[in-house]
Amino acid sequence: MFDERIRELRHSLGINQVEFGKRLNVTKQCISNWENNNIMPSIDMLIRISKTFSVSADYLLGLENRQTLDVSGLSAEQILHLQALINDLKRN
Repeated sequence: MFDERIRELRHSLGINQVEFGKRLNVTKQCISNWENNNIMPSIDMLIRISKTFSVSADYLLGLENRQTLDVSGLSAEQILHLQALINDLKRN
């Protein structure tokens, strides 16, 4: 599950393995090994990955299926706009 989640999230950002590796200060081969389910990252790296994608470690590990959206720093009005957009996208 982890391998699928990070590949999906990396693609959603539109970055390749090299770019993702640079963000985490690891090699492309390390990213490739994670995505091919050859190795798992350390706990510290798992935390860095979850922060990079703004998802929980539980989501990355497949323990939960719900993604969350960090809205800290946004006004109540901005949050309502986001919620309306999300609801509209779910309907379509």
